[in-house]
Amino acid sequence: MFSESTGCTIEVAPGARCGAAVDPASPLTLCAHHLAVAHDWVARDVGVTDVLPSPCIACGSRLGVRYPSGWLCALCEWKVGDLADHEVAAVRVDVVYYIRFDDRIKIGTSGNPRSRLTTLKHNELLAFERGGRSVEQRRHAQFAQFRLARTEWFEISGELTAHIDVLRRGIDDPWDLYKLWVSQQLALQG
Repeated sequence: MFSESTGCTIEVAPGARCGAAVDPASPLTLCAHHLAVAHDWVARDVGVTDVLPSPCIACGSRLGVRYPSGWLCALCEWKVGDLADHEVAAVRVDVVYYIRFDDRIKIGTSGNPRSRLTTLKHNELLAFERGGRSVEQRRHAQFAQFRLARTEWFEISGELTAHIDVLRRGIDDPWDLYKLWVSQQLALQG
């Protein structure tokens, strides 16, 4: 597997090379030990992506970048261990939410969906869409033929589920998308 003829080219003493075996697939003529040393050297500046020790307090992400000086959230770059400023609590992202309860879907809006959804009986959070009342009203008009008597509840229909499928495309958990929006809003606030 390793080539003996192409040894590691790192100079270990004046005029003397390491000479240890180099993996033929390696992009550099360095042995495994010297590749690891180079990796650690570069990681000081670019960090190592890994799972955070605990969820980010700013956006809830579990993905982080580890530096010798500490951890940063990979999504919002919050420094792990820093306390939240009062501005973080004031971050507001308006969303239109789609929830299912039995055989109907509610289209509503909130600037604090976690709190709002705890007050609503539902079986499943289907999707989030960024926007406030105007987006919610457009969706109510768009799916008006399926609306249940002056409520925000709608019959399940092919058109409505197709719209929700578009919103969910590439999203495993709607909360992950919401956390991303919150972290982006936080970054915009500086």
